[in-house]
Amino acid sequence: MTRAAFAALLSHWVRNPVQLFTLLAGLALATGLWSGVQAINAEARASYDAAASTLDEGRYDRLVARDGAAFGQDVFVMLRRAGWLVSPMLTGDLDGVRLIGIDALTAPAGMGPVNLGGDVDLAGFLTGGDQVFANAATAPRLDGVTVLINPDLADDTAVADIGTVQRLLGRAGRIDSLLVLPDQPRNLPPLARVAPDLTLQPAQGSTDIAGLTDSFHLNLTAFGLLSFAVGIFIVHGAIGLAFEQRRGMVRTLRALGLPLNRLIGLMLAELLVFALVAGVIGVALGYVIAALLLPDVAATLRGLYGADVSGNLQLRPSWWASGLGIAFAGTLLAGGSALWGIARMPLLAAAQPRALAMAAGRRASFQLGAALVLLAVAIVLGFNADGLVTGFALLGTLLIGAALALPPVLNGMLAFASGRARSVTAQWFWADTRQQLPGLSLALMALMLAIAANIGVSTMVSSFRLTFTGFLDQRLASELYISTDSAEQTAALVAFAEGAGAAVLPIQSADVQIAGQPAEVFGTRDHATYRDNWRFLQSTPDAWDTTFAGQAVVINEQLARRGALGLGDMVTIGSLTLPVAGIYGDYGNPIGQVVLALDAFAQEFPGVEPRRFGLRVAGDPADFVTGLTAATGIGAGQTIDQAEIKALSLAIFERTFTVTTALNILTLAVAGFAILMSLLTLAAMRVPQLAPAWAMGMTRAALGRLELLRAVMLAVLTAALALPLGLALAWVLLAVVNVAAFGWQLPMYLFPLDYARLGGFALLAAVLAAGWPAWRLARTPPGDLLKVFANER
Repeated sequence: MTRAAFAALLSHWVRNPVQLFTLLAGLALATGLWSGVQAINAEARASYDAAASTLDEGRYDRLVARDGAAFGQDVFVMLRRAGWLVSPMLTGDLDGVRLIGIDALTAPAGMGPVNLGGDVDLAGFLTGGDQVFANAATAPRLDGVTVLINPDLADDTAVADIGTVQRLLGRAGRIDSLLVLPDQPRNLPPLARVAPDLTLQPAQGSTDIAGLTDSFHLNLTAFGLLSFAVGIFIVHGAIGLAFEQRRGMVRTLRALGLPLNRLIGLMLAELLVFALVAGVIGVALGYVIAALLLPDVAATLRGLYGADVSGNLQLRPSWWASGLGIAFAGTLLAGGSALWGIARMPLLAAAQPRALAMAAGRRASFQLGAALVLLAVAIVLGFNADGLVTGFALLGTLLIGAALALPPVLNGMLAFASGRARSVTAQWFWADTRQQLPGLSLALMALMLAIAANIGVSTMVSSFRLTFTGFLDQRLASELYISTDSAEQTAALVAFAEGAGAAVLPIQSADVQIAGQPAEVFGTRDHATYRDNWRFLQSTPDAWDTTFAGQAVVINEQLARRGALGLGDMVTIGSLTLPVAGIYGDYGNPIGQVVLALDAFAQEFPGVEPRRFGLRVAGDPADFVTGLTAATGIGAGQTIDQAEIKALSLAIFERTFTVTTALNILTLAVAGFAILMSLLTLAAMRVPQLAPAWAMGMTRAALGRLELLRAVMLAVLTAALALPLGLALAWVLLAVVNVAAFGWQLPMYLFPLDYARLGGFALLAAVLAAGWPAWRLARTPPGDLLKVFANER
C-alpha cells in the first residue's frame, strides 16, 4: 500500500506540471542566489587564506624604522650579534607582482610555502640564483628569473631569497622590516641601545584582511539570505496550494486505511526528493551567478580594501554543500506548516471545501500578533542597535514583521473598500479579492520584500554616491598630483612650481598605532586648500589654526568611532601627545587617519621624505605638465590629473555595489515569478468561483479584465506599503549597519523619481505576471464553466 500511496501522491504533480515547475523553479532560484553569494565568499576567503599562508608574517612582532623607511641590513647583523633572534624581510613591486624576500636560514620555522628539499636547488636559492616561487597564474609575468611553481601561493605574489629580491628591485643592502621570533634569549640588550632608530610593531594576527572584509561579506550573505527568503515564499505557496488541492486524495488515502504517520512520511520523502533535484539545479545556477559577479567583487575588494582575490571560481565543497543544505532546510521550512496542518486536521475536515484555507484563516490573528511583536522589537532595536549583530537583528525583525503584517493590512484595506462599494459588480470584486488574498499573500509578501530591498539599497547607494562625489570634490582639490623618484627630482619640482606660481602641497604619511587601532599619520602644510574644501563633522572653532600651529590634530570618523575619541581627547603619536580639534568624514577608507602639521610630522618622522605632491595650478594643467617635463625630466607617467583620480575612485565605487544591485534585480525578478506562479496555480481553482458570475451575465472577457485589474491593484497597494519599509531599511543600512561595518555614517537622501521608476517596474512585473493567467481565464471554454453546476464541490 505504501508504494501505491506514494504513486498516488506523485500523480498530482503529473496532472499539474505548472505547479511542479513552480516548486522546483522557486527552490532552485532561492538556492542559486544563496549558493552564488556563498561561492563568492568562499573564493574570497580562500584567497585571504592563501595570502596569509604565503608567509603569515602577521603572527610575529616586527622591527621597523621609526620613520617607516627602509634601513640597512647592517642593523640586522648588529641585532643578531647582540643576541636578538630576528629575520630580515624586503617587499616590493615587480611588474605588478608583490615580491617578498626572506632569509630562509633565519626565518621562523614553517614560515611560508618554500620547501628547500626535493627538487629545489638549495645552493642556488641561498646564493641568489634568481629562483622565485610563484603559482602557475603568476609565473608567466616573471621574466628573467627561474620560477618554481607552488600552488599554495596567492595570486600576484612571489617569494625569493632576500638577496635575489634586493637585486631585482635595485635595493642592494636594504631591508624594510625584521621579524622577531617568538622565543628570544634572556637578558637581551635593550632595543634602544642596539638599534635606536627601530621600533617594535606588535603582531597584528594573520587575518587582517579577512577581518577587514568580514563586514563586506556579511552584507553579501545578508542579501543572499534575503533573496533566498523571497524564493522560499514561492516554495511555501506552491506546497500549500498543492496540499490544499490534494485534500480529497488525503481523505481517500486515510479512509482506505493508510496510517497518518506513514502518509506524512511519504509527503516528507516527496518533498526531500524535490529538494535534492532543485538543490542540484540551484547549485549549478549559483555557480553561473558567482562566475559572472566574481570579477566585480574582486575589483571591489582590491580597490576598497587592498585585498587580492582570485578571479577564477572553483567548485569548493564548502559552498555547494551549503547550497544543498539550505535547499533541504528551506523545503522543510516551507512545507513544515502544511505537514503540521495535515497532522492536526481531523479526517472529515479534509473533505470540507477550502479546509486548509479555513485553517489558515484561524491563524491570521496569531500572524498579526507575531508581526506586531516583531515590529515592536524592531523599534526598540532602532534606538539601541550599535553593532553588526544588533543591526542585522533589527533588519530581520523589521523585514519579517512587515511581511507578516502585509496580509492583515491588505485585508483591512480591501474590507474598507468593500464597505463603500455601491454596485453589485464592485461588491463582488472586493469580496472575491479578499477571498483570493490568502492564496496570493505569500507572493505579495515576496514582492514587498523585493521592492523594499530595492528601495533600501538604491537609497543607500545613491546617498553614498552623492556624498562620495562631494567628498572627492573636497579632498581632491589639487589640479595635479605628481610623484618623484629622488630628492633631486623633488627639488627640481618645487623650484619649477614656485617659478610658475603653483602651490606645492606635500603628501607624506607614516603608519602608526593610535588608541589600539592601525592608522596613518599625514603631514600637512598650511594652505587655503584645506581650510576651504575640507568639511568637518565636528570641530572646534579654530581647528585648522591649532592643527597647523602644531598644537592639535584632526582625525577621521573611523578612528573617532573605533578608538572612542572625541573633541579634546588626547592622541599620542610617538613622542607627541595632542588634542583632537576636528573629526572629518573619510568615505571609502577602512582605517583611521590623523592629520598633523608638517613641521611636527617632520620632527616625529625625520626619515620620511615627501615623494608625492598635490599642486594647485592656476592655468591649464596640461601646459604645466608639458613645461615641467621639459624643465625637470619628470615624465607624464609621474603625473596624474585630478579628473583621472576621480574617475578611478568613482569606478571603484560603482563596482562596489554591482553585486548588491544584481541581487536586487534578481530578487525582484523572483518576486514577479512568484506572482505569476501563484496566479497560474490559482487559475484552475478560480473556475468554480467565476462560473456563477458568468452565469449571471458577466462575459468571460470582463472576468479576465477584472482578474488583471485585481493583480495590478494588489501590486500597487503592496508597492505603496513597501515604500516606507524600504526607507526604514535604508536608514538601518546607513545609520546602523554601515557604521558598524565600515566606521562611517552617511547622510540619507531621498530620490522620488527612482522610487516612482521602481514602482513602475513592479507594476510592469505584476501586469506581465497576471496577463497570462487572466488571458487563460478569459478563454475558459463555456463547457468548463457549465460543469461547475453539474459537479457540486
